[in-house]
Amino acid sequence: MTEFLLGSACAILVVVAVGLVRLLRGPGEADRMMAVQLLGTGSTAVMLIFGAVIRQPAVIDVALIVALLSAFAGLAFVRGISPNSGGGDE
Repeated sequence: MTEFLLGSACAILVVVAVGLVRLLRGPGEADRMMAVQLLGTGSTAVMLIFGAVIRQPAVIDVALIVALLSAFAGLAFVRGISPNSGGGDE
């Protein structure tokens, strides 16, 4: 089972590497933000798998924090591109 989990983690890392190319060469801001979301999700998945393999709850906690930060990054991006993002200081 450990070999399967590590193989899955490697496959996820390959997909994240492809997403990194999109992050660096993305034609628009939305494409780059989606690549950042992929990096956050992929790193969370790899850390969760790795935490399950080595049986360390601290790694799982770090993975959940990365997932939370990734969600906040997406919210900040949407807030930054919305037309009413001035915050009321007109």
